[in-house]
Amino acid sequence: MRWKNRPKGSNWGDFGPDDELGRLNLLTPDKVLQGVAEVHEGRSFCLSLPLDYPGGNALNRLRHPPRRFTSGRGDKLNYNFALNRINPTFTDVVSDDAVLLFTQYSTQWDALSHVGALFDADGDGEAEPLYYNGWRAGEDIQGPSGHEDALEGVCANRLGIEKMAETAVSGRAVMIDLEKHCGHERVLVDYARLQQIIKLDGVVIEPGDMVCLYTGFADVVLGMHKNPDAHTLENSCAVLDGRDPLLLQWITDSGLSVLIADNYAVEAYPAREGEGCCAALPLHEHCLFKLGIHLGELWYLSELASYLRANGRSRFMLTAPPLRLPGAVGSPLTPVALV
Repeated sequence: MRWKNRPKGSNWGDFGPDDELGRLNLLTPDKVLQGVAEVHEGRSFCLSLPLDYPGGNALNRLRHPPRRFTSGRGDKLNYNFALNRINPTFTDVVSDDAVLLFTQYSTQWDALSHVGALFDADGDGEAEPLYYNGWRAGEDIQGPSGHEDALEGVCANRLGIEKMAETAVSGRAVMIDLEKHCGHERVLVDYARLQQIIKLDGVVIEPGDMVCLYTGFADVVLGMHKNPDAHTLENSCAVLDGRDPLLLQWITDSGLSVLIADNYAVEAYPAREGEGCCAALPLHEHCLFKLGIHLGELWYLSELASYLRANGRSRFMLTAPPLRLPGAVGSPLTPVALV
């Protein structure tokens, strides 16, 4: 074992000493069949924002919009390139492009290697930087040490997003419609408020279900047309209260396999002030570090939520694999809901 002690409230080792999937292990073939059973009309919903949204870097100054470019082809560009330049008998015109993409700029999955914590897992009295199930920073999740460019060479050799992609991430999902009850007001949703909404709407969540939170935040983002206002975004729509221990315990007890929202971080960021040394992102710590629950952020849920609301439904089929990009700590994706 890589650790002698595991964090309080964690499930380290429950899925095996070398597990890299966390609660995705609960997304079984039976859960896929339960998802298929929710498809009544054969309608599909795209749950991704355009990947050049939100625009700018008002949400996160370290993440930037995609940059598109092409390659050279001799002294020309390989874009709108007429092949008759090579052979006068050819009639083809070809275009190739490339993208510099921040993997967590827009609609995204957080890999389990995205957020770890300082924790004394070997009992020597010193906390070390670790990730889910005791995988180690610097050894399993490698930084750029030894590379000429100080920003190059990073790689999650364990807990990379490709592990998630290999499961295909398909099954039954459940929508919790926070926007219906909170509007676009900035509301900190704790356990009591969440349970009230779940009860009012008759939402039932069972182990292995993928849970989606519709807040309306992505609608606000879209309405800014790639010119976001940071103050407006910081004061719009519901967020989970990651400091509420009852809410975190509900996440544990519910057995949900993944947690998804249309807002920036699922939880409030910055979080309410904590006591002593604590996580800046307590829900991220609880989900990614302790329980191995992947987080989906900035999803586009508006059209699906409207359909479910109009039809008195909360369950649907969801398929949402990330890019199979080895070593990445996050990934854009184009999730699809079927109803």
